[in-house]
Amino acid sequence: MLAAGQRHTPQSDQALEELCRTYWFPLYAYVRRRGCSKEDAEDLTQAFFARFLAKNYLAGLSAERGRFRAFLLASLKHFLANEWDKSQRQKRGGGVTLLSLDWQTADTQFQIAATAEPSPEKAFDREWALALLACVIERLRAECAEENHARLFEVLKPFLTVGKNAIPYPQAAAELGVSEGAVRVAVHRLRRRYREVLREEIAQTLSDPANVAEEMQALFSAFAP
Repeated sequence: MLAAGQRHTPQSDQALEELCRTYWFPLYAYVRRRGCSKEDAEDLTQAFFARFLAKNYLAGLSAERGRFRAFLLASLKHFLANEWDKSQRQKRGGGVTLLSLDWQTADTQFQIAATAEPSPEKAFDREWALALLACVIERLRAECAEENHARLFEVLKPFLTVGKNAIPYPQAAAELGVSEGAVRVAVHRLRRRYREVLREEIAQTLSDPANVAEEMQALFSAFAP
């Protein structure tokens, strides 16, 4: 998708906008962590995306080894250091087509996470990883709903990221009204699909799918103390 995004087509532009809409909060968290107020961070993040989407910024993606995460942050840093200083502030609703972003919950989400992050870069990586996992969970929820397994997903969702020995199979079986063996099979399948979707979501942010394992390791190192 990122390789296609370097050539303007309606499909690639829509896909790029969707990626930006998914991963805007890590950039907002980065700007806030640099000391900007809530209002300034909203304006800066929105102004950055207005410019990013209006211009062919992806032409330079190879400089960041094909990682949309690293490229997006590098582009923001450049914008904050240079381009924003040269331009007049464009307030939201000032004639530019902007992304529809959830500003009402953004600052609350930032305040919750802020005390745990020692640097803007660390905050950005952690929030990116959380946004990625949220996408994976939503895809799995939708898939299970299509198969009439919505209840199964909600019960088993907490077991996706815990060790196998920590999964209370008897309790889940009782809650679902099925055998423990059936729960074990369902958990195994859901965890396998979780890993598949995770890799697919990461691949969407890379120009070279061969870098998925390396990018996955880099992302989840953001949760390390």
